[in-house]
Amino acid sequence: MFLKNLTIKNGNYIIRDIPFHKGINLIVDETNSDVKTESGNSVGKTTVLRLIDYCLDGNGKNIYTDSEFKTKNTKVESFLKDNNIVIKLVLVKDIDNVNSNQVTIERNFLSYGKKVQKINGENKTNEEFSEYLKKLIFKTSSDKPTFKQLKSKNIRDEKNKLLQTIRVLDSFTTEVAYEALHLFWFGIDFDLSKDKLVREKNLEEKLQKRLRQDSNLSQIKQSLIIVDKEIEKLNKKRSNFNLNEDYEYDLQELNITKSEVNTVSNRLSHMEMRVELIEESKEDLENNRANIDTTKINALYKKAKALIPGIQKTFEETLRFHNDMISQKLKFITEDLPQLHQEISSKRTALNTLLEKDKKLSDILGQSSTTEERENIVSKLNSYHEQKGSLEEQKSLWENTLFNLESIEGKLELVNGKIGSKDDLIQERIAEFNSHFSDISSRLDGVHSLLSADKITGVYRFVIGNIDGNPGTGGKKSQMASFDLSYIKFADEKKIPCLHFILQDQIENVHANQISNLLTEIVDEVNCQYVLPVLRDKLPPNINVQKMETLHLSQRDKLFRIS
Repeated sequence: MFLKNLTIKNGNYIIRDIPFHKGINLIVDETNSDVKTESGNSVGKTTVLRLIDYCLDGNGKNIYTDSEFKTKNTKVESFLKDNNIVIKLVLVKDIDNVNSNQVTIERNFLSYGKKVQKINGENKTNEEFSEYLKKLIFKTSSDKPTFKQLKSKNIRDEKNKLLQTIRVLDSFTTEVAYEALHLFWFGIDFDLSKDKLVREKNLEEKLQKRLRQDSNLSQIKQSLIIVDKEIEKLNKKRSNFNLNEDYEYDLQELNITKSEVNTVSNRLSHMEMRVELIEESKEDLENNRANIDTTKINALYKKAKALIPGIQKTFEETLRFHNDMISQKLKFITEDLPQLHQEISSKRTALNTLLEKDKKLSDILGQSSTTEERENIVSKLNSYHEQKGSLEEQKSLWENTLFNLESIEGKLELVNGKIGSKDDLIQERIAEFNSHFSDISSRLDGVHSLLSADKITGVYRFVIGNIDGNPGTGGKKSQMASFDLSYIKFADEKKIPCLHFILQDQIENVHANQISNLLTEIVDEVNCQYVLPVLRDKLPPNINVQKMETLHLSQRDKLFRIS
């Protein structure tokens, strides 16, 4: 899919209609960076990328937040919401064919009944929106990877995607999730159950660690043998008494009830233990939230900026990104809590019913005419039956979790075996990709970059290396460009559905010679669009800006045309 155009509308009034063409698409900021009173940070050049991202199921919050400290820009937010601004993005399958199939996406910034979230004229729910886009663009309806994961490397506008070439997801992403994403990139089928199995394995191992604090399975089994022998001895003594039929029946009911009380009680403790484990994880995450006084940091950075104009202003961005990821992780780990609380409530009700029955039977037996010795035997029997019920429940917990873990590990072994059986294909695909990656990277910055995939602890880890050493900041940007362009060439060769556009911010960090090489030669060799927001005075003088320009902005003509 290619970008055809992006439209910003206020009712019937079109604020911007931005057309895109094949090859380089420059979003040019006319601000003169040598004039200290002017800045290109607020004209909206990066916002164009974020509007495209928003139409592709982004959350949109970064559209109306300050680019320096990530504090909310209330003027932009009010403009977008109060005027019911609608963003329309049109994608086209083949940009060289005027009759090619199109996908039209429309979104506004309102909620509930006023929310606009359409694909080809049909309003979609949040879940439908993401799933339908994935089906249209990537030709898959599988749960993993998600659409947001699949599009992530094509829209490099946020810190993690500007620092990492292939690990472009949030900091909480597991190695298994990355494995699924990277295998999908290279057209390798994989088992979607692996990520779930790994999470289940981690939970069972955590449960076993908690159980081991109290006892182990061998000790529980030996204790049960002793308790059973003691019960057998006491039953023989009790049989010597001439007890009436009702007494025997009530006593048997009491023993059964006490056993059930202990069983339910221990099961309740098991569920409460699971809740406690989840709550501990939740508390650990919440304690990791950064609570730094951002107002003071804001002032400090402003002072630093006055002294060092080129200072990197990433503290608050990192802080908010960190806290947003913690919030997402909290949502994920606590999703089972409602069901657990419901089950705990049900077990407590059952336990109360059994305790009432226990008390009633105990009162009946206590009123029976028994000898002191018989009462003593009954008391001991009750005590041993309670112990037995508790031990049997602990034994059941241990055996269940051991069985579950063995079953999970068996399934994981099968899944990993299926993936491992495709190692030759994986290495072959990577070699084919590297033929492009090494060529483009060496021509762009003189460094031969390459991708490799090694299976470590059952998971394929994809890594980028350089034959000629590690890249610096500018080299990292050129490495990303090389990777993204190489991937589109590779995907087209293998007929793997992909986005044929790359949105890249902060290209100014790349050396002028590399920019020139990228803009005038390499991109033209790839069937793609390369969208770059850039300050005009940072472009090399030999660049034909007019030919490549898609949009120009300035302090007098900002993106949303609001002062």
